Amino acid sequence: MVSAPLIAVEDITRSFRLGDQVLRALDGVSLTIHAGEMVAITGASGSGKSTLMNVLGCLDRPDAGRCIIAGEDTARLGPDDLARLRRRHFGFIFQRYHLMPGLTAQGNVEVPAIYDGLGTAARAERARSLLTRLGLGDRLSHYPNQMSGGQQQRVSIARALMNGGEVILADEPTGALDPESARVVMEFLHELNRAGHTIIIVTHDMRLAAQAGRVIEMQAGRIIADRKTGDQMPDQPATGRIALPARRGNPLTLLANAGHMALAALIARPLRAMLTMLGIVIGIAAVVAVTALGEGSRRQMSAQLDGLGTATLEIYPGTGWGDEKADQLRTLVAGDALALSAQPYVQSASPVVQTSARGRVGNQSLNVSISGVGPDFLDVRGRALVAGRMFDASDLAARAPVAVIDATTAERFFPGGSALGQSLMFDQFPAKVIGIVARSRDAGQSLELFMPHTAVTTRISGAGRLSAIVVRLRDGTDSAQAEGAITAVMLTRHGVKDFFVFNNDQLRRAAEASLGTLALLISAVAGIALVVGGIGVMNIMLVSVTERISEIGLRMAVGARRLDIMAQFLIEALVLCLVGAAAGIGLALGAGWILRDMAPLVFSPQAILTATIAASGIGLIFGFFPARNAARLDPIEALNRS
Repeated sequence: MVSAPLIAVEDITRSFRLGDQVLRALDGVSLTIHAGEMVAITGASGSGKSTLMNVLGCLDRPDAGRCIIAGEDTARLGPDDLARLRRRHFGFIFQRYHLMPGLTAQGNVEVPAIYDGLGTAARAERARSLLTRLGLGDRLSHYPNQMSGGQQQRVSIARALMNGGEVILADEPTGALDPESARVVMEFLHELNRAGHTIIIVTHDMRLAAQAGRVIEMQAGRIIADRKTGDQMPDQPATGRIALPARRGNPLTLLANAGHMALAALIARPLRAMLTMLGIVIGIAAVVAVTALGEGSRRQMSAQLDGLGTATLEIYPGTGWGDEKADQLRTLVAGDALALSAQPYVQSASPVVQTSARGRVGNQSLNVSISGVGPDFLDVRGRALVAGRMFDASDLAARAPVAVIDATTAERFFPGGSALGQSLMFDQFPAKVIGIVARSRDAGQSLELFMPHTAVTTRISGAGRLSAIVVRLRDGTDSAQAEGAITAVMLTRHGVKDFFVFNNDQLRRAAEASLGTLALLISAVAGIALVVGGIGVMNIMLVSVTERISEIGLRMAVGARRLDIMAQFLIEALVLCLVGAAAGIGLALGAGWILRDMAPLVFSPQAILTATIAASGIGLIFGFFPARNAARLDPIEALNRS
């Protein structure tokens, strides 16, 4: 008793539009093919034989009629279900081999198993076994351009058998081969048929067709003859057929396989990959560098402001900056500093008299910035002694000619020796060095010297007035409230508002706001560069899809689902952007190292992580449309555009 046919088509039609004309390639074709048959479909060019093979192999759909494959009506199946049928039941052998040039012989053979979820080790072993059986055991690592036509066709046969190859569809399998290679290929197809594989050959060569057990002849889209040529019995036992591999189609395996194919495709086109990454490299480098510059500038500004004292307020004579009468006011006195230092919210306060003079030691004469201050000045400004001591209240009362200098002044006037106990001359006035303070982070190369303000006003400047009073607030004090309280104390003492208070926190906030705005602006420009790089990735990926249409068609023919194709192209875009991000980060770090003495660059892990996430997002967003276009291609149209 003959079982149900493996393949059955009933009254199928298939038409194509060529300009204004409609060409009917299949016109009411009906036939059945049983498991184990070897069938040759023959006819002249344009007879419809290739279209019929494409319908039988689930590469194409008929316009009307039914096509039943292994009991499933293909009209009721979606693209992914048709891919499953191709993957599980069919193996394709093409006239032009359709091998992927960027993959080795073994890599080409493994492709169908990748889309079927077979593990890496299992598919590698199976591919090696098949190629060895076909006499290509010494060609496993050879690329298609390193093999002859006959060898390439044997690779395509091994690929057709990779997932079991229950039905082998061979389109002119010997058309591009020399006679000896053609003989070897046909012998192997006969061997497969004797082992239980169903063989369907499409050929215009009647001598080749005569070797099959059944010949179907077509003309003008119709079957005009269907005859047996031998004693072949359908539905013969399949005990000798190439075993179907165990499948592991879990999502992680399929995703890993998609990643494997994506990496192989990128490695096969290294120059294109590098050019595609260029925009991302520049964009990421710009983002990381700008972020580092903004953070470095912020820290530098913060350090400069910290040099003025944490939570520090300054009181100046006059009504504000630019008051022309401020120099004439004598109402700001040392007693104001004493009164303010007694307030509970004030940690310390110091008068300031600012002037400059020419200092001399031996034959060396340099300009020195002189600050007449109180004993608490270093605490107010957060300056630290590195040697000696600060003058005290007794020095202040005695108008003692003592001085505390910064480290830069000590090095300039007393190179190679200790400055403590030495004297600096200002005209005929000597100042004895009793202490040395660390360099100020915002003083640059200026020479700083601090003396009791009483000594400065009487011995050097002769001004008899204060330039300012500086106040340091206790920790946790609200600077705005303290400013109001200080204003009230000063008004009580002076009776009129002949002074103004400058709050360093306001300067800090204004500076940070300006830096934030500038960083935002530059980051926006860098972000635009990154988006432009993403658009470049999308454009080149679109071109890549166009150039790889034949490859995409082949992947679909061997069983790739739309999701597989989309995942591969998305992963390609993602890998390009991530590698580009790594290169961009490296470029930014390298530039930062080179410019470390010229620009305040501070690279933070958060900025690098943000750049990496941004690159990933760019890859997914701009890779989506090329990936979707690739996944929506029709397999037979893609295969024909080689």
